[in-house]
Amino acid sequence: MRKTLPMLPWLPERPVGFPPIASALRDPDGLLAAGGALTPEWLLAAYRRGIFPWFSDDQPVLWWSPDPRMVLIPDEIRIRRSLAKRLRNGGFRVSVDTAFERVVAACAAPRVGQPGTWITVEMQAAYERLHRLGAAHSVEVWRGGELAGGLYGVAMGPVFFGESMFSRVPDASKVALVHLARAMNVGGGRLIDCQMHTGHLASLGARDIARSEFIGYLEQWLGEAGSDRRETVDGVLAPTWSFDAIDTFA
Repeated sequence: MRKTLPMLPWLPERPVGFPPIASALRDPDGLLAAGGALTPEWLLAAYRRGIFPWFSDDQPVLWWSPDPRMVLIPDEIRIRRSLAKRLRNGGFRVSVDTAFERVVAACAAPRVGQPGTWITVEMQAAYERLHRLGAAHSVEVWRGGELAGGLYGVAMGPVFFGESMFSRVPDASKVALVHLARAMNVGGGRLIDCQMHTGHLASLGARDIARSEFIGYLEQWLGEAGSDRRETVDGVLAPTWSFDAIDTFA
């Protein structure tokens, strides 16, 4: 049965703009608006304001900004003994942006116990466009020449906005996240946005912070995150840290 959506502000395709973050619903937590489009202009404007898209095939584009927000500070990543052993002896090779489309497709594949995925064909195409613009990136984990796991998201300034991760062998997505966090920590990256709380990410050191605190970081680091300044493709902010710091081999 299709779930009825609450009354929301409907965003036209032009101009690019969002309602105030404070107007997001409490139930469901963080639902802000519907409509707009999944163009680079809309996506870049959303991330700079602490907003992200999340919807199913039978829904319009929905925009979210939950409170609290789950984040991971790179130097706070928690590496338990079993994961440390995987990092040393797992036989993994780690790369960046060599198989972006494959990583997104793998993240979109249905999981055990889940009938579908929120990473629709439309969403996949939208992030592939961002990747071609240099805003979206993937971290791939390989074993024996096969793609074993990875993650993807959007990098702006000192922030990495994580979108999704997957594993085909135990701990492969954790290996990707550890390498990302280490690279950010070395290069001055400040924050990995995990969006919503999960026990999996909490076990790795991610924690909840107030949405107002999160938005404050974005305003400080990315500039004008809360304004209605028009975003353009030319407004892509390069990361202030280097993906090159990710080790070639785990």
